[in-house]
Amino acid sequence: MIHSIQGVLSRHWSAWMPPSISAFKETCVAIPCRFDYPEDIRPSAIHGIWYYNSPYPRNFPPVVLNSKTNSAHEIYLGRTKITGDLQMSNCSIQIDKVTSELQGKYYFRADLGGYNQYTYSEHANLYILDEPFVVQPQEIVSGTEAEITCLVDDNCPDMKPSVTWMDIEGLEHHNVYARLEENNGAWKQISTLRFLPTHKNHGQRLGCKVTFPDSELEYKGFATMDVRYAPRIVDINSSTETTEGTQIVFLCAIDSNPISRVMWFKDDSLLKEDYTGNLTLELEYVTYNHDGIYVCAAENEYGRINKSIGLAVMYPPWKPSVNASLVAIEGEPVTLWCNTQGNPDPILTIVKDKQVLNSVIFQNELVLEIPSVTHEHDGEYWCLAENQYGHSNSSFNLTVVFAPLVLPESKCTVTKDNVQCMCTVKSNPDPYIMFEIPEKNFTVSELNAEYVHSQRNGYMVSSILTLQKETKLPEVVLCSVSNLYGKKIHELHFQDTNNLIWAKIGPVGAVVVFVILVAVGGYMIKTRENASVVTCSNAPRSAIGHL
Repeated sequence: MIHSIQGVLSRHWSAWMPPSISAFKETCVAIPCRFDYPEDIRPSAIHGIWYYNSPYPRNFPPVVLNSKTNSAHEIYLGRTKITGDLQMSNCSIQIDKVTSELQGKYYFRADLGGYNQYTYSEHANLYILDEPFVVQPQEIVSGTEAEITCLVDDNCPDMKPSVTWMDIEGLEHHNVYARLEENNGAWKQISTLRFLPTHKNHGQRLGCKVTFPDSELEYKGFATMDVRYAPRIVDINSSTETTEGTQIVFLCAIDSNPISRVMWFKDDSLLKEDYTGNLTLELEYVTYNHDGIYVCAAENEYGRINKSIGLAVMYPPWKPSVNASLVAIEGEPVTLWCNTQGNPDPILTIVKDKQVLNSVIFQNELVLEIPSVTHEHDGEYWCLAENQYGHSNSSFNLTVVFAPLVLPESKCTVTKDNVQCMCTVKSNPDPYIMFEIPEKNFTVSELNAEYVHSQRNGYMVSSILTLQKETKLPEVVLCSVSNLYGKKIHELHFQDTNNLIWAKIGPVGAVVVFVILVAVGGYMIKTRENASVVTCSNAPRSAIGHL
């Protein structure tokens, strides 16, 4: 480098030396130097003087070295020597065992004899170092290869530095690369530590150590890494189960650099957020509405992360939703259903008259299909829901409408004084009942209270026709019943009269038998509250004949 610069120097008073040069304390430094002077000067001998911190002799700066007298300021005695050939315009100097008080500017003065003396304005700044420079990149990002460099000045020809790295354990895929670099006559050893940083290296201190052979000199430089990395969830609640009315606190702890925006979500709704390392979510009074999936999410400029947890809120089943009370025509299909909500899913049961009709386990809905409804399906139904936290129920009614049905106990009996014909009918809605004796052209309805007495109990109606007895019994007595859904005509048979039982028991016996028949009919009737007795107005006597 010195030779290349020498070629461009013009033939006038000029000099070249490193503008800046460094050395470790207690080592040496060699300052390269070249100078030139006008061509018309023909010196017989050339001497040189190095000054410290001032180029002007009248300021009496400390003399670093005077080649003519071989003298120097006391602080430099025995420490300096000219390493260049002044006759060849090489003014290089070496200073040994440098200390901090030697740090400063160094000027060279050429003495060519007589008045041909000149102090060059060009100078070298000497820096005395206690430690090497460790240089970090502007940004270290986790997962992206990074380099940290140790700069070691190597300007002492008598002492060559050796560079090693300290505290590099835990660095992934690390390697060290070294090179020697010259800049304006100053030399540096450059040791580069290349590695793949992770979040574990954040805050880690790395050391660069410089030693010199055959000496105890040792210099260390350090760098603390600021590793940037995306957020990590380091602590979060596990999925949990609780009951209504309790208090729950969720914690989400985040590690990131820089600090992250931390958020709690439920069903894509933001519940809480903050720029922090730990974010808690407090549920003061848990209800079934809190049941679901909760998500903790964190993000910074280097990435995003999220993690979900489940909260199961246990509660007894709600009061079931059921059919509204309904009316069905016999023979139609009917669908009965009930549903509810509980956690865990309940046992659902449909009950009628204390009999289980259908049941499901751990479901929220129950459906009962009746392909063809009959009058036996008429009545009150209950939907029962139960889990280990409680139970509830709801009821509804199914009313079945059907055509009249004449029951087998319908018949005629003969007493000593009269004939009584009973027609017992099951029907919904109530039937219209008529008695007819075709051979007498006789017809009477239950509306004629003089001849017909009716008793109702729920869907059961018993009508009794009472007529005066004649010597000859009618051949046929018909019971005609009808409602909106149908009509039936039933022949009422006479009991066997060969034994003349009715004649033997007399009028009092007939009354007893009637009471028994009514009781039997009542026994066959399904009991219902609020039985009503229909009282009808008398039919015109002109419509009634005598047996």
